[in-house]
Amino acid sequence: MTESVFTFELNDERVGIVTIDVPGEKMNTLRASFAEQLQDVITTANENNVKGLVFISAKPDNFIAGADINMLDEANTREEALALSTTCHDAFFDLAKLPYPTVAAIHGAALGGGLEFALACDYRVCSDSDITKMGLPEVQLGLLPGGGGTQRLPKLVGIQKALEWMLTGKQVRAKQAKKAGLVNDCVPHSILLDVAVQFAQKGKAKAAKPQLDKMSALLESNPFGRNLIFKKAAENVAKKTGGHYPAPELIIKAVRASVELDQLKAYKTEAEGFADLVMSDVSKKLRGIFFATTEMKKEWRADNAPRTDKVAVLGGGLMGAGITHVSAIKAGVRTRVKDVAQQGIAGAMNYSYKILEKKRKRRILSLAELQEQMNRITGTTDYSGFKHVDMVIEAVFEDLSLKQAMVADVEQYAQEHTIFASNTSSLPIAQIAAQAQRPENVIGLHYFSPVEKMPLVEIIPHEKTSEQTIARTVSFARKQGKTPIVVKDKAGFFVNRILAPYVNEAANLLLAGEPVEKIDQALVEFGFPVGPLALLDEVGIDIGSKIAPILEAELGERFKAPEVFNRLIDDKRLGRKSGRGFYDYSKKQKKVDESVYEFLGVTLSPKLNKEEIAQRCVMQMLNEAARCLEEGIISNARDGDIGAIFGIGFPPFLGGPFSYMDKLGAANVCSTLATYAQYNDGFAPAAALLAMAEQGGSYYPQEQAAAEVDVDSEGKVEAEEEVETKEQVEAENKAEASDKADAGSPDESEAVDSEEPAKDAAEQDKEQARS
Repeated sequence: MTESVFTFELNDERVGIVTIDVPGEKMNTLRASFAEQLQDVITTANENNVKGLVFISAKPDNFIAGADINMLDEANTREEALALSTTCHDAFFDLAKLPYPTVAAIHGAALGGGLEFALACDYRVCSDSDITKMGLPEVQLGLLPGGGGTQRLPKLVGIQKALEWMLTGKQVRAKQAKKAGLVNDCVPHSILLDVAVQFAQKGKAKAAKPQLDKMSALLESNPFGRNLIFKKAAENVAKKTGGHYPAPELIIKAVRASVELDQLKAYKTEAEGFADLVMSDVSKKLRGIFFATTEMKKEWRADNAPRTDKVAVLGGGLMGAGITHVSAIKAGVRTRVKDVAQQGIAGAMNYSYKILEKKRKRRILSLAELQEQMNRITGTTDYSGFKHVDMVIEAVFEDLSLKQAMVADVEQYAQEHTIFASNTSSLPIAQIAAQAQRPENVIGLHYFSPVEKMPLVEIIPHEKTSEQTIARTVSFARKQGKTPIVVKDKAGFFVNRILAPYVNEAANLLLAGEPVEKIDQALVEFGFPVGPLALLDEVGIDIGSKIAPILEAELGERFKAPEVFNRLIDDKRLGRKSGRGFYDYSKKQKKVDESVYEFLGVTLSPKLNKEEIAQRCVMQMLNEAARCLEEGIISNARDGDIGAIFGIGFPPFLGGPFSYMDKLGAANVCSTLATYAQYNDGFAPAAALLAMAEQGGSYYPQEQAAAEVDVDSEGKVEAEEEVETKEQVEAENKAEASDKADAGSPDESEAVDSEEPAKDAAEQDKEQARS
């Protein structure tokens, strides 16, 4: 018999205190047995003639963090998926119709089904702790809230705010929740239970009206206004998703049903939408990404290694400033910035200050909290203070002799166990460590720009890097909020290596007469958030030209970039940073610089459709990804898929390049590549692909089945580490665009890092993505 997650206790006021505690797990999650056990609690409460019920968690940092995602993968048919939703509906209806008040006392994460449980209660009281967050992030897994969330949330916070939260997967902090009307009170954790008991003695709550401003109230109070809201939401969704993600559309449909249909039909609309999405290929791919990142957390653990409590960052430019921020603010460790000039130190500090000040203005942080976090950052123009540093992260010019000199300095001034991590994106780590006294401590740690937003880091050990150094670096990257992949020390590593042929092929298409906007639009319609030529403009055409020779020298002719691009560089057409490249940025809205065609000697003669254009570019990326796996640049297909999605913006709904190749079939991939082999050597199918096609194999023998993943208690939709959709990050970026920090001029290393279109992965606001 399954042990109950609920413990019932009757207090002196005859209020039932129900403690939620999933045995043996660090997170409370909704399980298949939840509905039956909740009914047992209700029966016990009724037998004890309670005056009210309070639900509170025994976990120190979460109320209910969501549903157990394994349940979704166990649903083999649409009917089984539908039953998950309807069972949840019935359980929450039973809770909502009790004759006495029910109260959810929330501390920590109340997400997904956890928040839907709280929404079914009469009252919600939350702690004012920083870890208290509420939201319905199901869209991030290609789903909609299936436990009544689309029906109950709009009635509490209004249609527009409910749509915003559900379509982005936004997590709301305690004070925001109180202001929006999501919770009835927000109190210190120490008195949370006492206040909840007081609410339980108030009697059943009357239906609350959303706390709306006059304009919102006017729009939401009549059919015409509501029609405008839903029409605008649908238009925004279509624009952002390109029709690739069905969940947002079905969320809008379910919310609309909540105000236009009777309750039975409205809840049926939600349940049917949920069932359709559970069985959809898009949700399966997004859940596969979630399981993959969860599985990766178990690898390279550094449990017995020295702790990383103090770090130093060499270089206060844009990359150095971003690395400082995620180290001091995200990881919460003392961080010392070393730069040759005070201006660089000030710039790095100002970078973090601006980000935190924006949060203070939005009342996410208090002034005292801002100051406390800023106090973790110190600066120096020499190596003072390095004797206690556990890790040094270098983010300076791409100059080998300079980096080698820094290794020597760190070995002189820091501890024997201090790690030297280079943020290089092009220089081999083995060369950086060539003159080191302790080469086992030298490793590559390649971030993507903007550092505070991009989830991926590449960790690059050389042959002499110790396993402890790898494990410590992986552990610290996770502490910074990153998803690390360990890659081999070879030119381009993984992300830049698969990006280069993709971008080069776009350039070849341009030179063959295809228009700039047509090429970019083709790849956006395929699923990338920004096209390859627009990306080059964002990166800086000169930066791309510096990487190409390194790749060509080590990997061959297929990486040779079109020579005519040197003419763009000579003419200072470097992209956004110089005001023009393939696009003209002199006006408020960028547009194609028509003069670029004549300048490059291109005669426009469009011949290909968008599907062919996208296929040629993507096939180059797929082929190079296969070579990377064949050469051991990445350990497995899973790491390659995560790296491409989080680092390049490969369409998440396709699951990554290896998952996509499985969908197409190796034989079809090879056949398509052979068709294009007439254009350049990059299309020659990788040997591993040819072998796979001949043997009928695949990268994921069982369709990347989540059932194969041994998911522990971390395999849930957690508060801090959920998979972010493009829509969520874009919404955050828009809120932050006006606060873009200016930490000084980027150096070469930083600009190279900006090239990674992980900005694509999150569909970054293009204005913000430049380096």
